[in-house]
Amino acid sequence: MSDEFTFKVLATDGKARRGEISMPRGTVRTPAFMPVGTGGTVKAMYMDQVRGVGADIILGNTYHLMLRPGAERVARLGGLHEFARWPWPILTDSGGFQVMSLSKLRKLNESGVTFRSHIDGAPYEMSPERSIEIQGLLDSDIQMQLDECVALPATEKEIARAMELSLRWAERCKTAFGEQPGRAMFGIVQGGDIPALRERSAGALKDMGLKGYAVGGLAVGEPQAVMLDMLDVTCPVLPQEKPRYLMGVGTPDDIIKSVARGIDMFDCVMPTRAGRHGLAYTRRGKVNLRNARHADDPRPLDEESDCPAARDYSRAYLHHLVKSGEALGSMLLTWNNLAYYQTLMADIRGSIEAGRFVERTGEIAQAWAEGDLPVL
Repeated sequence: MSDEFTFKVLATDGKARRGEISMPRGTVRTPAFMPVGTGGTVKAMYMDQVRGVGADIILGNTYHLMLRPGAERVARLGGLHEFARWPWPILTDSGGFQVMSLSKLRKLNESGVTFRSHIDGAPYEMSPERSIEIQGLLDSDIQMQLDECVALPATEKEIARAMELSLRWAERCKTAFGEQPGRAMFGIVQGGDIPALRERSAGALKDMGLKGYAVGGLAVGEPQAVMLDMLDVTCPVLPQEKPRYLMGVGTPDDIIKSVARGIDMFDCVMPTRAGRHGLAYTRRGKVNLRNARHADDPRPLDEESDCPAARDYSRAYLHHLVKSGEALGSMLLTWNNLAYYQTLMADIRGSIEAGRFVERTGEIAQAWAEGDLPVL
């Protein structure tokens, strides 16, 4: 651990990077997957379980926490780490994506965004300065700039307008953040599916000298090929000595292909949301526990897993829990899914260190393709 925020690349294999982010609350091994704890909880999980499956860092969300229970209240209660009983690093999203996608009667201008809560319709204002203030009240270790995320498809004119506004907001967030030893503010590359705009955004953010950089606006419904093309043009522009975070991504295949392009950090609701809906991730593919084919199957999800949820419960029992709507079904499958994702990340890190990233990830893909657990 470090009293400062530092990032070190320990090994490379092609463009794939094995690194470490060090900060006062802990070390994050990269490539890293951050479980999503949107409202101060990773849904259907205890925090010690989240840590136990191998997570070094979790994500919290400014928009949701400012609405409920309120950032000032969280601060009075000791900050998000104390509030949620997670003493290790936390990254907070700026809330920009949720403001754009969830809030009612949204109005955006140069100053920021005014909107009404999706919960009760109460009015709120979110400026770059207020976003950083809220993240400071939450006491997060990595804070994100406020940006405007445009859903694709969109016109080049609209994408360019939002990208330039996000750059101006990044400057204001940097000023509001100031100097905070041991913490970091990340900028967010925007630019939609336009390569020249992605390059412009990445270059301008690089010139700001931030401690880390995220790539945003690539988990909004575009095909995977578009996402990968944008990473191909964006990552070479970003500084090699700083961490890179692909926001809201994704499937195991997305993660593997993005690591191959130089991405270091990921987050996604997919493994937790899938677990609550009866879908399990395993090293041999996905398993839909809602399907009747599992009703009499005594096998566990994965007899070789270190995770009790995968190893110690039969598929028949998990099927019963899911079909009966029992809360334990969501808990066990979420536990399994997060364990699978963290095992995948550890496998990726080890393969980079061993210089066999391409070979090993090919083996993982082949296991999924030939697995005995099709989604039916």
